[in-house]
Amino acid sequence: MKYYLIVGEASGDLHASHLMSALKVEDPQAEFRFLGGDLMAAVGGTPVKHYKELAYMGFVPVLLHLRTIFANMKRCKEDIAAWQPDVLILVDYPGFNLNIAKFIHAHTQIPVYYYISPKIWAWKEYRIKNIKRDVDELFSILPFEVEFFEGRHHYPIHYVGNPTMDEVTAFQAAYSETSDEFRQANGLSAKPVIALLAGSRKQEIKDNLPDMIRAAASFPDYQLVLAGAPGISPEYYQKYIGNSDVKIIFNCTFSLLRHAEAALVTSGTATLETALFRVPQAVCYHTPIGKVIAFLKRHILKVRYISLVNLIADREVVKELVADTMTVERIRAELQRILYDEAYRRRMLDGYEYMASRLGEAGAPAHAARKMVALLKKRFKK
Repeated sequence: MKYYLIVGEASGDLHASHLMSALKVEDPQAEFRFLGGDLMAAVGGTPVKHYKELAYMGFVPVLLHLRTIFANMKRCKEDIAAWQPDVLILVDYPGFNLNIAKFIHAHTQIPVYYYISPKIWAWKEYRIKNIKRDVDELFSILPFEVEFFEGRHHYPIHYVGNPTMDEVTAFQAAYSETSDEFRQANGLSAKPVIALLAGSRKQEIKDNLPDMIRAAASFPDYQLVLAGAPGISPEYYQKYIGNSDVKIIFNCTFSLLRHAEAALVTSGTATLETALFRVPQAVCYHTPIGKVIAFLKRHILKVRYISLVNLIADREVVKELVADTMTVERIRAELQRILYDEAYRRRMLDGYEYMASRLGEAGAPAHAARKMVALLKKRFKK
């Protein structure tokens, strides 16, 4: 069968590449065409455009590139209609992908599958109307989304497990480096490690890293190790590190978490990764207009938490220091508890175990691929 996939960022490229590999197992004759990245290209198929040419983040960049965005959408719609795949698979990236889904549903008979469902439970819940109208099958990687889509909106979905569980499980099974070997390979001292995961975008790093460093520097018995994000230069980090004693390491975040004693983490998938490595953490997410964001969080956002750990567990497992509650003093106090209060650490680690049990076992791409192929075969038999 012919599969057309669309992703809009690095995480989508990763998840889609694993899905493509799983689809090839279920359907050895699979043909792929995609808007994606290097990882998808490595699996095979025909790349139409790289996701880096699609991804514009923030109001001003989007405004400045509207002509390019609309041109990309038009070309994408035309390309899908011309190739006539057996299915269109959208991966996250809802601003672009829901527009594509609307066109494909209205103008073709191509079924639309959505892998890694849009997070409308947090923001823009009105998009459920578009999803119900334009998406034939929705595949979720977060267990609490089942109640949201099926219970709240009466829209059936498929929970397939979480690919982060797959990635961490596979890494743990293959990794054998000792703590001494890790420290030696990365020029670290013998002190235990506090990991700093300050986000993957420049604005996040600018807003979060300085306070994270100031708070963690209060613990001289520990060394601070920063996980460098792909695409961010050491020079950019250095502007915020200054003379602080912080070591940056790139391309080995999982290794860092494997050997860390504690972590300060900007909200996102990194909070889930940190939990799956069983590293006690504090979630830190500063914004320049903290009081406004805090108001929005209390009165407009639809969820009680921002970290995936707490959302999945449906209770506070890790402390979230967000907007106006993120201060150096509060980060320092939370880190003190994480490092030295054994009962507090144990409660957090127990919370991780509960969260992991809700995620289920590894195998999300395989589960999704198996279900997709079965649904398509059933469709074509009609």
